[in-house]
This record gives sequence, structure tokens and C-alpha cells, in this order.
Amino acid sequence: MGFFGTYFYDGVRWQEREPDQEQDLAEPWLMVNIYDSDIATVIYQPTGPGAGVAYLGYTPRTYFEDPEASAPTDVEREAAGLVSWWSHVHGVADGAEREVKERELRAYLAEDIAPEDVEWDEEEDVDQLDDAEIFVEVKTVRFLGALDLPVPDAFL
Repeated sequence: MGFFGTYFYDGVRWQEREPDQEQDLAEPWLMVNIYDSDIATVIYQPTGPGAGVAYLGYTPRTYFEDPEASAPTDVEREAAGLVSWWSHVHGVADGAEREVKERELRAYLAEDIAPEDVEWDEEEDVDQLDDAEIFVEVKTVRFLGALDLPVPDAFL
């Protein structure tokens, strides 16, 4: 069994929450919901040019092999939205710094993959994989570091 957990960042600290608990926080906020060590759903407000939802690991559409499991993912749009969120939280206005951060964040985001193109660790040497390729919570810790955020205590 993998790791499960939902955490809200209110601009100061993390709070553990239930996945379906209403977000009653003032903006800006960010929620991370880890599902079975395979999917991390990142929901953020304000969204800027993004939709406000990004994924790490796999997207639900890919993981469940079901196009109805989540809306189509646009990695470029969400990277732009997340850098807008990051800029808002940290007061960064410099365009060059924002461009670098957008490229950095884009590298963490999951894209929709057609079921026939997914390699579910078939004959893959797990010892050769980075932990972030196996456990989405490891990737999430690194992603939060890229956002210059503290890490929820559950990850320490």
C-alpha cells in the first residue's frame, strides 16, 4: 500500500486535511493530495493563466486508463499558472527569473499518456530508477523545494 495524504499550504504553514474538505483559506493557497504514492494532485489559487490543477507522477487519466478520470492536462499552461502563483507568493517580478522557474516547474509536471504508451515498470530495473520515479511523495518534496516552500511534517 502506498502513501496517502492531503495537505493545504496557507502561505505560512501546512495543514493536514481530508481530500474533500472545503478550501476555506484566503488566497494564495496550495493543496497537495497524494494518492497511493502514484499521483499527486496540486491545486492552487490564484490560478493566474493556469487552470489551477496540476499533477505529479501520473495524471488520473493515465493512471486509471480512463479519459473521464480527469480533465485533459496542459503542462505548459499549468507551469505558467504555477510560476504565476510562485511569483505572487514570493514577490518575484523579474521576467528572466520567472522563465527559469517555469522551465524548472514544468519538468515536475505529469502529462497525459495514452494507455498503450505507458510502461508500468515492465522489465524495468527498479534499482536504476530515481526514488522520485517510484514514489510521488519524493517528487512532491522536490517540487515543493522548487516552489521555495517548506515541506509538510508528514514528509520529514
